[in-house]
This record gives sequence, structure tokens and C-alpha cells, in this order.
Amino acid sequence: MIIEPKVRGFICTTAHPDGCMENVKRQIEYTKNKGKVNGAKKVLIIGSSTGYGLASRIAVTYGEGASTLGVMFEKEATERKPASAGWYNTVAFEKFAKGDGYYAKSINGDAFSKEVKDKVIETIKNDLGKVDMVIYSLAAPKRKTEDGTIYNSTLKTTEGNFTNKSLDLRNNIVVEATIPMANEKEIHDTIKVMGGEDWKQWIKCLADADVLEDGAITMAYSYIGPELTYPVYYNGTIGMAKKDLYNTSVDINNEFHDKGIKAYISINKAIVTQASSAIPIVPLYMSILYKVMKEKNIHEGSIEQMNRLFREKLNKGNVIVDEKNRIRLDDYEMRKDVQEQVMEYWEKVNSENINNFADIDGYWNDFYNMFGFKFDNVDYSRDINLV
Repeated sequence: MIIEPKVRGFICTTAHPDGCMENVKRQIEYTKNKGKVNGAKKVLIIGSSTGYGLASRIAVTYGEGASTLGVMFEKEATERKPASAGWYNTVAFEKFAKGDGYYAKSINGDAFSKEVKDKVIETIKNDLGKVDMVIYSLAAPKRKTEDGTIYNSTLKTTEGNFTNKSLDLRNNIVVEATIPMANEKEIHDTIKVMGGEDWKQWIKCLADADVLEDGAITMAYSYIGPELTYPVYYNGTIGMAKKDLYNTSVDINNEFHDKGIKAYISINKAIVTQASSAIPIVPLYMSILYKVMKEKNIHEGSIEQMNRLFREKLNKGNVIVDEKNRIRLDDYEMRKDVQEQVMEYWEKVNSENINNFADIDGYWNDFYNMFGFKFDNVDYSRDINLV
């Protein structure tokens, strides 16, 4: 089959194995060129197949020489349809890592489930003994709890309807978008899916099974962003979940203090992900942010961010945090000169001048790269045997 990108709104329903391999290869090469640093040696990454989770796995493997166990929930190929991008990413990563002499194993299943937690614990006991870092980078639209209840996350506001400029991804024009207000159930359910409850369950299960090293570090990823996006993000349903995630980091530090376990939230920069593309208003903000940060030569993608996290912000002896014990990788994005320029461009941008004030090409290039497309050295005319 000749695999081509099939884009519907903010998602791509196909992925290219050669392109995904190239994506992983480039992130590995970037990390290799940075050299080695001391850090974690046995790392569990929950949500390891795309975005920040994948970049974290690459950064700790090739930057710190770590053995990694990944948890993902991805689809294999069928005779008619390619596998998901995360599946191809993981196959590529394991091929490279094992070829370079690193331990790399992945468990494909629902990370919310007891079955997957049990399987992870069994694998750690058999292969690694204990882990010294747990990265929680899960982005899921729904969660099924052990009692069978299914919770669905919602991208809505919590303080009334919100209307502002947005980017219509179907035709790259600036439109007005209105995001409705969530009800109490939608807020509650979003917190259940994207908050910290499952993160804490993971840490409790791992600690009870005695597969965490004393002094282990655990970390989850979050985002704050500028006041412009507060109604849809920081003060929206997703923001309520992220605040719960932060509160969970405090709970973990208190509850597992006797084991020396330290929990951190890393506040990361806005990047194009499958999740962020779904949030109205945010893609236009990111397109403008990309342009501004590239003009100032401080733009970072996921692998640049994760390398800076593990090389500069996070080490066992000296973790750089703010007054709330959060690691701030959004420091470049939130710089005063950056945000002032973004707001100036935001006020001026419209459908006619969008290329003057927003990096639309950069946004779409990152979007397609996520699914293994638009790499100039990949032969997309090659006939792919799916199975």
C-alpha cells in the first residue's frame, strides 16, 4: 500500500512507518550530539509512544544511558490500515535502542487498568529489579476504572462561554470560535481522566510491590500558558485536571516521604500534539508563538525540551523549581518580550495577513511529522507491506 496522510480536522488517521522511524532517528541523533550526563538508570514511562513521553524516553536512554520500560495504548496494522503513529514510533525506538545496546521493552495496553499495572510490576521485577524514575505522560480521551465506570474528558470552559480568534485547520483561515461552558459532571469526569488519581495509583502500586528505588523521582507534565488561553486551558476543564495533577504531586511527596520518593510537575512549552490540536484557539496561539520564538532563536520542540529538562533542570542533587516546587520548562515561552510580541501579533492577525504573523507552515510541518509525513528524505512512493 502507498500510505498517504488522511487529515480530518485536527487528526490524521494514517501514519507512515518509514516517516515515524525518521522522526525517532532525528530525535536520537539530536540527543546523541548533546553527549551523556549522569541521571536515572532505570526508567518507567507511562505514555511513552508520542510527544513528550516519547521524547523523554529518547532523552533518558541516549542522554543518561537508561534502561526504559514504556507503557502505551496503540493500534497495530491490519491488512487494510496502517498502525498508529505511536506503534510505529515504539517499534522504531526499540530497534534503535536495542541495536545500540540499551534495554528497551514496551507494554501495549490500557495504563488505567490493573492488568497493565500488574504486568509492568512483573516485568520490572524480572528484568530491572527496581526503577529510579517514573514519568507519567498519559494523554487519553477516556478512562475506564476498575468498577467498570467510563469517564470521558471534555475540552470546555468553566466560567461561561468564551469567544475569541481561532484557526480553522481545514483551510488555514482565522475565524471566531466559541467554547461552551462545562457542567459539573463534565468537569468531574475530565479530572478523573486527566487529573492525578491514576498517577498516584501507579506510585502506590509500584511502592507496595517494592519496585521503586529509595529516593526515586516521579514526574508528570503540565501546561499553564498565557492569560490569552486561560479560559480554554488554565481555567478550563483541562486546567482543572492539571491543577488536580499538581495537588497529586504534593500528596505523593507527603504520603511517600518515608521512602524518599520525590514528585514533580514539569510545566512545559506549548507544542503541536494530537491533544493540543483539538483545543480551539490554541493552534492559532501556537502558530504565532512559533513565529515569535523562531524569530528570537529560542524555539524548542519536544526533544529539545526534554533534553533541557534532564540536562539542566532535573538531577537528583539539584532540581531547579519555582516557589510551588514546579519545574518551569515554559520559561522561554513565558518571557516578557515573547508574550508581548505574541499579543501584538494576535491583535493584528487575520485571514489575509496570517503568514506575516503566524508560522502556519511550521505548525503543519510539526503536525504531519507526528504521523511520519513530510520528511524530505523519506520515499513516500514506496509500497508498504502493512502486515
